[in-house]
Amino acid sequence: MRGELTMAEMKIGAETFNIEVEGPENAPVLMISNSLGSNLHMWDDQIPALTKHFRVVRYDSRGHGKSAAPAGPYSLEQLGKDALAILDALGVKKAHWMGLSKGGAVGQWLLLNAPDRIERAVLANTAAQFGSADTWNDRLRIVREQGMAGLVQAVIDRWFTKEFQAKAPETIARIKAAFEMTPAEGYAACMAALRDLDLRDALRNIRNQVLVIIGKSDPATPPEAGKAIADAIPGARLVELDAAHLSNIEAADAFNKAVVDFLTAPAKPARPKSFPRRKQAAKKPVKKAAKARPAARAAKKAARKSAKKASKTTKKAATKGAKKAARKAAPKTAAKKAVKKAARKTAKKTAGKTVRKAAKKGAKKSRK
Repeated sequence: MRGELTMAEMKIGAETFNIEVEGPENAPVLMISNSLGSNLHMWDDQIPALTKHFRVVRYDSRGHGKSAAPAGPYSLEQLGKDALAILDALGVKKAHWMGLSKGGAVGQWLLLNAPDRIERAVLANTAAQFGSADTWNDRLRIVREQGMAGLVQAVIDRWFTKEFQAKAPETIARIKAAFEMTPAEGYAACMAALRDLDLRDALRNIRNQVLVIIGKSDPATPPEAGKAIADAIPGARLVELDAAHLSNIEAADAFNKAVVDFLTAPAKPARPKSFPRRKQAAKKPVKKAAKARPAARAAKKAARKSAKKASKTTKKAATKGAKKAARKAAPKTAAKKAVKKAARKTAKKTAGKTVRKAAKKGAKKSRK
């Protein structure tokens, strides 16, 4: 159920912003922010899917569509504060965020400077730094000299693949018309904000849940730019779509699924409120155990000392007994040795006599 559509021109300070709010009143709020050179209708293909789950707030950013386009240049901080002021005016304390290209850059600023106002964030086809200053300055010169018509075809070629341009001419015509209607001064003022942007070192400080979407054929914010964002933000998820820069239009179904799946996924379970108490209660037995440790160490030391003493006594007694037994056995051993010696001597003597007697007898027979 999409809910009633509310369209309004809202005064924020001295400036007017064009805003549309749609979706169930009690649903979580999702704020979505357009790219450079487009307006809030760039999200038309997302609204049916998103309003089933969210109260969707979309707006023409400063310098675009029907919103105010005061003289620039603008800063990213200024664009971020515009979004916060719109949330304040609507009475929204916290919202999910989705932004593409410039809208993704505004999302990065919000995550770094107002993280408590953002639940989860989708950063699509964006970068932490958008090319070189020289490239932006060349485009600024063309806009000032030729108006929006001087850039339109080059922009369309960056936003959509040739294949999509051929098969969706009506969509291309609608997006081209929105680009040409963008106030040249507002466009140039926002270009200056992107030219001066560099959040590469700051991204690692983001702690919100983030989904980064990249287009496989995106020449405006190449896949490497989105991957660098996902790598820098702890826990960030990355989805690559078969599209160029405006992936929400060229690959609308896949884009919608990735966004809804991410934003409606179950939250990580919070710690129970009683957890700290249980932790404190566990400290008491720990203290008792700590007190018992010195006594246990003393008992262990005494046991080792007693065992050592017993071992020493046993060894001493065994040595003494061995010596005594050796002394008793000594006379018997000596007697045995003397008998054996006498026997050997007698045998030798007898054998000698027998040999001599035999020799004499033999000699007598020879004389005869």
